[in-house]
Amino acid sequence: MQISQPRIEVSIGTQTLNLWDGSRLVKQWPCSTSKFGIGFREGSNQTPLGAFRVAEKIGGGLSQLTFFKARVPVGEWNPARPVDDDLIVSRILWLEGAESRNANTRERYIYIHGTNEEERVGQTGSHGCVRMRNADVAELFDAAPLGAPVWIEE
Repeated sequence: MQISQPRIEVSIGTQTLNLWDGSRLVKQWPCSTSKFGIGFREGSNQTPLGAFRVAEKIGGGLSQLTFFKARVPVGEWNPARPVDDDLIVSRILWLEGAESRNANTRERYIYIHGTNEEERVGQTGSHGCVRMRNADVAELFDAAPLGAPVWIEE
């Protein structure tokens, strides 16, 4: 997917993530934002709103089943074995806030990432991050460069 002006938009209302190339919609995927609602406070587990940028990308070249602890790959998730934990799987696009209200986003470890709860994507359920199906986040990861603008809205 060749994109010259990538931009990511997340809609909390529709639980969708859109990838744009300038004014052209390239792709839309379902996503999952916080089950605790919208907010900016440290420790709230809420999804922040506003303008962001992709500050760091983690997981390129790894299996889409790789899961991470503290952004370090620690193993592969086996979909046949249920896990009670909310895993960070496949890829991580670490967000950095671009406004005073969301300036603490990076320190809050707010990511766009894959999940072991793919069946819940499309409805709220995260702890503040934007979760996607693993194949979808891998596709987004490859298309969105470092510094790509991200907008999260209600």
